[in-house]
Amino acid sequence: MSDARWSEVDRYICDQLVKSDPILDAALSACDRAGLPEHNVAPNQGKLLMLLAQLQGARRILEIGTLGGYSTIWLARALAANGQLDSLEVDPAHVAVAKENIARANLAARVRVHQGPASDTLAKLVEQRRDGKLEAYDFIFIDADKPSNPDYLKFSLELSRPGSTIVVDNVIREGAVADEASDDPKVLGVRRMHE
Repeated sequence: MSDARWSEVDRYICDQLVKSDPILDAALSACDRAGLPEHNVAPNQGKLLMLLAQLQGARRILEIGTLGGYSTIWLARALAANGQLDSLEVDPAHVAVAKENIARANLAARVRVHQGPASDTLAKLVEQRRDGKLEAYDFIFIDADKPSNPDYLKFSLELSRPGSTIVVDNVIREGAVADEASDDPKVLGVRRMHE
């Protein structure tokens, strides 16, 4: 399917299944004004993440890759009562936009955005988990730098429990994941994660 056709289908699904939401629309506008890269999940993907987390009954969610907080808002809306979401972001400018978006959505009390390299934060979380100071996550969403996906998955397995759901975004790489000769670091990271 061509990119144009795929975009048409995506737009159609969004128009049919995801109604306009002022909070989410404001989050996207804030990301755009701040010059953040256009790497947000699509609205239909955000809704799918929310539904998956709700089906899981997620009380604890981990998100690796916050960007401007768009997917964070979708996921935080799915949290069970007294739930908590930890989101990891390396870029301080992205963290500032995300925190504003999360506050505007009235979710700041349920969301902690950790600024710094995800691998460093994940190592600290794993240490806390091993020391019995951190409960396992029920739902984990990995959507950050693709070359690090294998590491993020390993950390996620240590931070989850049997029955937890782990969702990894962008794993097909427009079909390039099947190209054994690819030297693209993103493709190589995704291939290593699959292996």
